[in-house]
Amino acid sequence: MTQPRIVIVDYDVGNTRSVWNAISALGYRKLRISSAEQDIAAADALVLPGVGAFDACAANLRQHGLDAILNEAVLVKRKPILGICVGMQLMATSSDENGLHAGLDWIPGRVVKLDLPSGYPIPHVGWNDLQVQRRSALFDRTGRSPNFYFDHSYHYCCDPQFVSASCDYGVRVVAAIERDNIVGVQFHPEKSQTNGLKLFRGFFEVVRAC
Repeated sequence: MTQPRIVIVDYDVGNTRSVWNAISALGYRKLRISSAEQDIAAADALVLPGVGAFDACAANLRQHGLDAILNEAVLVKRKPILGICVGMQLMATSSDENGLHAGLDWIPGRVVKLDLPSGYPIPHVGWNDLQVQRRSALFDRTGRSPNFYFDHSYHYCCDPQFVSASCDYGVRVVAAIERDNIVGVQFHPEKSQTNGLKLFRGFFEVVRAC
């Protein structure tokens, strides 16, 4: 069966190579890191990574003209996309990090700072079990309580209908969101060893089947 053409969206956020390494380890060869409109238009699937602060990532995205390009690819052409960490947060309506900043508004919601009980440090760094809350191809290979690696200080608040998994870190933290062709995860699958590879495989196998 033909492999999907995968583009990791490059907007100078720093972790594109580690995402490339993880996906490449699964044997996907039609894989590139690019910000070129023609590459995004030709892709079967997109990955939107992200590290650092929301405002800087959003500014980079817009400086590259990628907000309009991605809106066309994702909302009009309905290409499957997987957002990782800040890449997921950029799918929100807005973020409170370093002021109020607009997101892509693909899945309505707001990114706010973690408000945690005493004893829970910020940022939330380390491994957490997920609670998979609804059937999702992302987690078909990982089971219902898989372990993933997190590194974040802000979290995505949205309507529960869009939440496919969460974790407990003193409060309920949204760990994965899905809406039609749009998927996001707060954790880092590229740093999550076997479960991270299984999650990538699940996403791309669905893309290939379609």
